[in-house]
Amino acid sequence: MSTATLGPLTKFRYGGFKSVTATSSDPTSSIVSAESINPVSFDAYESDFEGFAQALGDSFTRYGFAVIADHPLAQDRIEGALAATKAFFALPEATKGAYVAGQGGQRGYTPFGVETAKGETHHDLKEFWHMGRDLPPGHPYGAVMPPNVWPAEVPAFQNEVTWLYGALDTMGLKVLEALAVYLGLDRSFFTPTVDQGNSVLRLLHYPPTAGEGPHIRAAAHEDINVITLLLGAEEAGLEVLRRDGSWLAINPPAGSLVCNIGDMLQRLTNHRLPSTTHRVVNPTPERRGVARYSTPFFLHFNPDYEIRTLPSCVDATQPDRYPEPITADGYLQQRLREIKLL
Repeated sequence: MSTATLGPLTKFRYGGFKSVTATSSDPTSSIVSAESINPVSFDAYESDFEGFAQALGDSFTRYGFAVIADHPLAQDRIEGALAATKAFFALPEATKGAYVAGQGGQRGYTPFGVETAKGETHHDLKEFWHMGRDLPPGHPYGAVMPPNVWPAEVPAFQNEVTWLYGALDTMGLKVLEALAVYLGLDRSFFTPTVDQGNSVLRLLHYPPTAGEGPHIRAAAHEDINVITLLLGAEEAGLEVLRRDGSWLAINPPAGSLVCNIGDMLQRLTNHRLPSTTHRVVNPTPERRGVARYSTPFFLHFNPDYEIRTLPSCVDATQPDRYPEPITADGYLQQRLREIKLL
């Protein structure tokens, strides 16, 4: 475990996200749309897969986001992972700080007040933990996917969080199966592209806030990876930037999973599936004393997968925006250099 202190970071989710310039980081000065995203029931995955794929794909095409209701993840196991997460974040700062590890926060703990959006002077109001894929010794991806670290002070943490990583990884593949069919590809097209992906589970803690102030829980950004799966969006705050410049609040039904397209999939599909700007705004006055927890899972391609624009997403009206292919790891490294983390 490293005890090194991290300096201010550019806004970043490892395999995670890039910063963009937003209309405003103050929710009181931006228009919030009254529209909502209709949930897609996961029950249809078994009963009407074609319909499920169409509804999911249409939501992603319109918003870059989808809300999946009736997902199969066991609620008691989700609550177990959340309990372990809360127990870790309740530890003393010095104890948590002993688990700062890896370059740019790839693994372990990133303290409150560290992550700051590109071009911003005010840090985000959050702290977080990263878990990546466990690899056997000598694995060829070991050079770019470092080993995990685990807090000894929370005995249940490793078991509970490892379960959540696996459950979301499996769920992400089911979403990709639907997207493959929506795009006219073989249902299993994405399976060999992500089976050893550089995917990261982020455990997020947004502490209670004192007021609006100049800080925001998470400034506007887009995700770098393939797709992101998010539990914990029931607590208000997540907003998506619409094409007209207004913000759409994501208020999913309890027990839902929120999913969004990342830059890698946007590139692969020649922007047919858009990677949409989103943020987490500060709570309303009556909720300022309530902490917010969420668990975004950033699903990645295998590091050596070549991101080459799908021929079916190119035509005379939509020429190839990316004629030169790039590997997933090359793309990630490029992004990290752009935000000065490498």
